[in-house]
Amino acid sequence: MDFIDSPTEAAFRTEIKDWLNENLKGDFAELGGRGGPADEHGWDIRIEWEKLLGKDRWLGLTWPVEYGGRNASFSEQIIFSEEYALANAPARVSFFGEGLFAPTLLAYGTDEQKRRFLPKIQSVEELWCQGYSEPDAGSDLANVKTKGALDGDQWVVNGQKVWTTLAHRAQWCFCITRTDPDSQGHQGLSYLLIPMDQPGVEVRPLVQMTGTAEFNEVFFADARTDATNVLGAVGDGWKVAMATLGFERGTAFLSQQLAFARELEEIIALAQANEVAADPVIRQELADSYVGVQIMKYNGLRMLTSLVKSGVLGPEASIGKLYWSNWHRTLGERAMRVMGSAATLIEPTKGDGPSIGQESGPRAYDLNELQRIFMFSRSETIYAGSSEIQRNIIGERVLGLPREPK
Repeated sequence: MDFIDSPTEAAFRTEIKDWLNENLKGDFAELGGRGGPADEHGWDIRIEWEKLLGKDRWLGLTWPVEYGGRNASFSEQIIFSEEYALANAPARVSFFGEGLFAPTLLAYGTDEQKRRFLPKIQSVEELWCQGYSEPDAGSDLANVKTKGALDGDQWVVNGQKVWTTLAHRAQWCFCITRTDPDSQGHQGLSYLLIPMDQPGVEVRPLVQMTGTAEFNEVFFADARTDATNVLGAVGDGWKVAMATLGFERGTAFLSQQLAFARELEEIIALAQANEVAADPVIRQELADSYVGVQIMKYNGLRMLTSLVKSGVLGPEASIGKLYWSNWHRTLGERAMRVMGSAATLIEPTKGDGPSIGQESGPRAYDLNELQRIFMFSRSETIYAGSSEIQRNIIGERVLGLPREPK
């Protein structure tokens, strides 16, 4: 892939910069890049920002024009992600809807499904969550036990999902469900689209050590969805689910490296302000983190080139996931060493309102951004495919090593 802008791409980059300069002001600019798929910081402001993106078709950028998009090329998608991150614009709230579900819908959905769901994603009227993991089916996703049975013109769903990010905010869930009761493993699964606002769906927030509760347990007890709300063929849900994961590990994290570089810059500035930058151990650790960002950058470019050539991300995408998640966890640890004894101190909560993501109950404390990164990054080697699973994929499917004994 040629990463030098063509004249058309340069004009597109200028258009994005001009739009961000014109609109990224006031509360939007003050929020900066805070927040994320698993961080509700500044939620209401980010919702309004997302609506503005949708109105001007930056949300749905790559969708076909007939579905409200700009039909942007892959290169233009990369350019948008780069400029968005460089501008330090607010973190997106439609990650699961626009970033994961929409490209899967475009690949496997019917025209009727696309016209039903895409406009609501673009207008931010409907948010989505991902119903994959279960208590006994995390990395072993094919072991899901949530069942769906056809009852007339509706699916009746029973089961439990866990670690469902922002389920308490979502109106819909794309859910891996076993629709063939006699099936096992990858067979007999279907990709159902389930409305969250109904009596048969219960969402229970899981409070984390960060003091917030973006993850949830979701219980389905005779929850219902129309028979037409299945993406792809009934029983072929594994293929559709793997396509969604491909989007998650591919272009969905294009701007991540730039965000990580900004975090590292802030930690280096803090080290200088704290007068610990001269410490040889800390200096070496920060230099190592800088090298890691560059490795991440060039490996990402290599994956993008592979994606352009083949149209899909192969198992080499696991290299990127394994690398960035471990790198970021280490960065959080190094940030605490830079903070020194101040890292052990926390601010009392401002007011006695509920924690973000909780319905009730006082919040015990507030974390600064570096403390939040340190704590939350512990989960990054687990979600979206644990490091152990990524190593298996790399060993077996990239290096050709024997499969791990069952």
